[in-house]
Amino acid sequence: MSEVRYRPDRLVATLDAILRRSGSSAEEAAIVAANLVEADARGHASHGVCQIAVYTRSLELGHLQPNRHARIVRDEAPFLVVDGDVGYGQVIAREATDLAIERARAGGACILALRNAHHIGRVGSYGEQCIAAGLIGLFFVNVVSRPLAAPHGGGRPRLGTNPVCIAVPGTPGFAPFLLDFATSAIAANKCRVAASLGKEVEDGLLLDPDGRPTRDPAVMFTEPTGAILPFGGHKGYGLALACEILAGALAGGLPALPENLRPGRVVNNALAFVIDPNRVAGPEWQTLTDAVLDHVADTPAAPGSDGVSIPGEPEALHRMAAMDRGITLDPDTVAALHRIGGGLGLDVQGLLEG
Repeated sequence: MSEVRYRPDRLVATLDAILRRSGSSAEEAAIVAANLVEADARGHASHGVCQIAVYTRSLELGHLQPNRHARIVRDEAPFLVVDGDVGYGQVIAREATDLAIERARAGGACILALRNAHHIGRVGSYGEQCIAAGLIGLFFVNVVSRPLAAPHGGGRPRLGTNPVCIAVPGTPGFAPFLLDFATSAIAANKCRVAASLGKEVEDGLLLDPDGRPTRDPAVMFTEPTGAILPFGGHKGYGLALACEILAGALAGGLPALPENLRPGRVVNNALAFVIDPNRVAGPEWQTLTDAVLDHVADTPAAPGSDGVSIPGEPEALHRMAAMDRGITLDPDTVAALHRIGGGLGLDVQGLLEG
C-alpha cells in the first residue's frame, strides 16, 4: 500500500477548522494549527498533529481554557514571570517569549519563568523566535502529566519527558544552531505509533511495569504502566531532574508530584534565559562560533555514517522534504482527525484534500 502524504497547508486548514469549532478565536486557531503542523514538518511528530486528540480531551475535562493570553505576574529586570492560566501553550509560550525578547533587547538579558501553560508543543519553535531576534535562548521545561520516565536506577515512572532547548542565531558561515530534545530515550508518541502498528522498539528504551527491560511499547498504555528510560543513563536523568527543579519548582511552583497530577491534563512550566550575544562578546562571537562549527563539521565521517551534522540541520532538511512531498501521519492520528472533526460537523476529507 502506498504511503499517504498530506499537504502541510491542508493539515493547517483542517486543524484550524477543528480549533475554531472547539472555541478558539481565529488568531489562536491559526497559531496552534501552524505550530502543530510545523512540528510534523520538522520531524517531531510527537508534538505535531497527533496532539489534537490530547487537546480535545483536555477541553472536555476543563483542563484547557481557550483564548487565554500570557499574563505578567512579575516584571523586575532581568526577571519576568508569566502565567498562562492553562491556555493553549503555543499561544502563551509564544507571547511570553516575545515579552522576554523585548526585555533582552533593552537590557541585554531576560530570565523568563513561564507558569501554568497547557502543552507548549515543540520547544524549538520558541528557540526559533529568539534566533529570529538575533538572541540566544535556553529553555528548561517540565511536564506535569502522567509520569512517563523512570529515574536512572529506578523501575517506575516518576518524571516527564522534560525537554531542553538551546538556540543560537546563525553566523556568516552556518545556519542557526538549534538543539531541542527530550530527556527521555524515546518519545511517548513513538511508543504509541509502534504499539498501533504491532511493532517492537529497540532494546534499552523501556521497562515493563515490574521494572524489567522490554521492547513492547504497549506497556506504556496499560495499568500499571511501564516506564521510558532516560537517554544516556544518569546524564539524561540528571537533566530531567534539573528541568523538574528549574521549571517545576523554581519557575512554575508546579513540579510533577502526585498531588499536582490530573487525568487528561498536560501542563508545562519553563525557565528560560534569553541573551543578547553582542552584549557578551561583541560581534566577534560569530567569528569564533564559525571556527568551532567549521572544525566539528570537517570531521571525517565514520564508516557507514552520513557524516557530522550540526543541531538544527536534520530538522531543516526534513522540513524541506515535507514542504515538497507532504507529511505522513500514523493511522491513529488520521482516524482522530476524522472522529473529532466529524463530531464537530466538519467535512474532514474535504478539508484534507482541499
